[in-house]
Amino acid sequence: MTQTAPVIEIRELHKSYGALEVLKGVDLIARQGEVVSLIGSSGSGKSTLLRCANLLEDSQQGEVLFKGEAVHWKGEGMARRPGDAKQVLRIRTNLSMVFQQFNLWSHMTILQNVMEAPVTVLGRDRAEVEERARHYLDKVGIADKADAWPAQLSGGQQQRAAIARALCMEPEALLFDEPTSALDPELEQEVVKVIKDLASEGRTMLLVTHDMRLAADVSDGVVFLHQGRIIEEGPPDQLFGNPQTERLRGFLSATAPG
Repeated sequence: MTQTAPVIEIRELHKSYGALEVLKGVDLIARQGEVVSLIGSSGSGKSTLLRCANLLEDSQQGEVLFKGEAVHWKGEGMARRPGDAKQVLRIRTNLSMVFQQFNLWSHMTILQNVMEAPVTVLGRDRAEVEERARHYLDKVGIADKADAWPAQLSGGQQQRAAIARALCMEPEALLFDEPTSALDPELEQEVVKVIKDLASEGRTMLLVTHDMRLAADVSDGVVFLHQGRIIEEGPPDQLFGNPQTERLRGFLSATAPG
């Protein structure tokens, strides 16, 4: 990988839910312009790691850094919380997350959904935001759906609207949490195309995915998690073409197309 500056850096991260330890000392770097994909079976800690990076989940030990700036914590162990609310807001607005289930507001049009956060959270000028929102809706191929309601769109269109909403924040990085797993295969390809286009632009992205072909096509680096630990990581041709561990070989065999 090219040695550009890290946008997201995680060091020795531990995360538990009560007695269940989900992350057991994970290290991760996503550098400027890199796409890093997180793969692994259900329950391996992929989505939890993504949510910890975006401070949607509190971790109990380890460091989270954004562009070299460490998150300030207060308390220890299960009582540990971020200690600076303004820092959390700044980091979250620069790490836009796209969820598996779209999370569009049903009472707002698609255009209103895309505009909402830049206007209300960032306090940006409404006319300027509308112009930008229409640009991103066009970018993801649904400019004609600006005045539609979420319920009038297919799943693939709703997910593309969610990506436009994330882009409209003009973040430093995009975080995708299984963005295609709730979609039919036909609709999935609409979203895959958008993600590939974004990757080709050199955007920094963390991508949790069950789609090994997508991970192989767009990633600069792939991280394989198993039971809360990183088992293997490296360039996609290495991980998919020459896996070093029996654990990864078994996972890839199980997820290969029939």
